[in-house]
Amino acid sequence: MATGKVARRTAVGDVVGLLDSPEIAALIAELDALRWTGRKGFGTRALVGACLVKSLFALPTWTWVAALIAEHPGLQDALGGCPSVWSKYRFAGKLRENRPVLNACLDAVAESLRAENPDFGRDVAIDASDLPAFANGQRYVSKGGKERERYSDPDASWGHRSAVSTRKGGGFYGFKLHLAVCTATGLPLAWRVETARRQESLYVAPLIDAMHARGFKPETCAMDKGYDNNRVYAECEERGCEPVIPIRGAKANQPALPLALGGRLFPRIPRHSDRFRTLYRRRVAVERAFGDLKHGYGLAPLRVRGLAKVQLHADLTMLARLGQALSRARESVVIAA
Repeated sequence: MATGKVARRTAVGDVVGLLDSPEIAALIAELDALRWTGRKGFGTRALVGACLVKSLFALPTWTWVAALIAEHPGLQDALGGCPSVWSKYRFAGKLRENRPVLNACLDAVAESLRAENPDFGRDVAIDASDLPAFANGQRYVSKGGKERERYSDPDASWGHRSAVSTRKGGGFYGFKLHLAVCTATGLPLAWRVETARRQESLYVAPLIDAMHARGFKPETCAMDKGYDNNRVYAECEERGCEPVIPIRGAKANQPALPLALGGRLFPRIPRHSDRFRTLYRRRVAVERAFGDLKHGYGLAPLRVRGLAKVQLHADLTMLARLGQALSRARESVVIAA
């Protein structure tokens, strides 16, 4: 007898759906082709699945992932094995050496999402968020002690972050994730990890170029006042994207011209217009995305050191997030049919 109820989705079901998707299946096949000779280890499907489990269950370390899989028969059946901790570390190193293969998979997932939703990536928002390093960045070993000679994460640096909730703003030691998201869906389109000292506005053009490389043609880009400078406006307009940025300083009270000319002072989307206000309000999508990725998919806290490892950690987190969104979009189409 039909009850009209829908079965609750499980994380194991999500893992199986992701591994069986054409995009991730192609990644597994590519990595199998790159397999080195020697003693046979754990299968690529099991290791890629372990990477997805790490993000979907928001686990900080490979040790936790191995413990969960060892105690979860459903995950073992989904992955086809129970990879050891050290096999996961070795596999992460292999992924770092073959980043083009992982990038191709991310591009394929993004292309499939765009096919499911033609408006995906039309209006975007860009911002940066702190990723504190898994290291001590203090200059001195102890108060009044000698100066530190070696840092456990030499790629990290000191930067500034704003206040969030009860956390005070100020300096932090680590990295920054520069992220572009679709304001309609809240899904990441392009991202980049840099050391914390790097200024945020330097990466607007690279992010838009990365979106173009994935086939996205954003029409507008909402950013906060930290991006309010002439260079950012010029870079956006050169790429066919209208910047939506509040103006700082005394020019903020300047009356708008009847005809928008472009540039920082008189953007083509006038700041006093309803369209500007609507587009800028949607900038909150990038803030929600940071919170979702950090707390729901295990992007933070970091438990790896070095820029290359942090970038891989971010890439795998994005793969799980985008792959899950694509899987659910396809499910909704099947149910509607």
